[in-house]
Parts: sequence; C-alpha cells; structure tokens
Amino acid sequence: MYIGEIARLAGTSPKALRHYEALGLLGDVRRSGVYRVYTQQDLAQVKLIRQAQVLGFRLAELLPVLAGDDTDWAALSQHIAAKRAQVRQDIARLRQLDAQLADIDTEIGDCLARQRLQKAA
Repeated sequence: MYIGEIARLAGTSPKALRHYEALGLLGDVRRSGVYRVYTQQDLAQVKLIRQAQVLGFRLAELLPVLAGDDTDWAALSQHIAAKRAQVRQDIARLRQLDAQLADIDTEIGDCLARQRLQKAA
C-alpha cells in the first residue's frame, strides 16, 4: 500500500509517516521507484507508535525499543512499567492537590457564610 492509504488506515498523516521513517521507527520501507510501499507489518508498527503516543510516550522514548526492523518487546514492557509508575505518582500528586483545593474551597465557603451573617446583622 502507498503512503496515503497507510496514513488513512493508521489515522495519521503522510508527513508523520515520513517522520517515523526518518527517525528509524519503521525500519526499511520498501520502494517502488520513488514511491514508498508499506506492508501490513508497517501498518501494525504505525498503529503501535500511534497508540504509544496516545498513552503519553514521546517518540524519543520509543526510539530505543522500536527503531530498526525488530521491536525490543522486553524493553517496551520496561518502558510501560516505568510509565505506569509515573502515572501512579501523578495520580497521588493530583489527589493531594485536589484535597488542598477542597480545603481552600471550604475556607472560602466559611468566609462567605461569615460575610452573609455580617450583612444580615
């Protein structure tokens, strides 16, 4: 399949595909004259890259595990474990922030209640 078709099927742009190829994330893409010819395996690789990006991975993080013709599944699994640990830390930090915001909101509610009482008196 040509670049337009794989871009459509993968939900990306031809420009992104060229970028992935330039970075080495797609391995060696075959050519027919001046046209790139992609395989089903290339499509699967692009979908994996896109999914990883949606999950918060930067292309620079993917390079060591997806570059070349063979995916380093063990390294990818380690990257996912590290990303999950970071997500858990972010969740804890956000829960703490939410608790602080709730405390401030309670204080503001108390101030408003006092203000209403003063105006009523």
